[in-house]
Amino acid sequence: MRLSYTKMALWALALVPLSVVIIFAALSLLSRRGGPPGLVANRLHPCPSSPNCVCSQDSDAEHRIEPIAFQGTEVEALERLLDVLRHQPRVRIAAVKGHYVHAEFTSAVFRFIDDVEFLIDGDAKVVHVRSASRVGYSDFGANRRRVEELRMALSGP
Repeated sequence: MRLSYTKMALWALALVPLSVVIIFAALSLLSRRGGPPGLVANRLHPCPSSPNCVCSQDSDAEHRIEPIAFQGTEVEALERLLDVLRHQPRVRIAAVKGHYVHAEFTSAVFRFIDDVEFLIDGDAKVVHVRSASRVGYSDFGANRRRVEELRMALSGP
């Protein structure tokens, strides 16, 4: 039995969204593996060439973002940072080691994980930050927006 062109077109149209969902599900599973690169010589790791990362210690203008200023002591800055992170949706604080914090932000729909790292510099009174997607190439500015939202939350009461 031969399928008409109309039926074949309908099958093809049905397979396209299914294929997209399968691809995103596979990427979501891949994002659960791995983690952030961590500190290198007491600095946050620079961003890769892909545009899905921002870092306040990166020299590349495309990836550079300003660190987050704070007032008070390093301990107070750490406590404030942890408090803000605990009130963010879909965030898991994965590690706190001295003045270094690693948090995992999970997207709502496809459950992609982005790694956000913080390094408190008490001498400069700033929190250096790196926010990067684990998978994919572009993030449509999500990591930059996230850091700016965290900056606002950290500067509030």
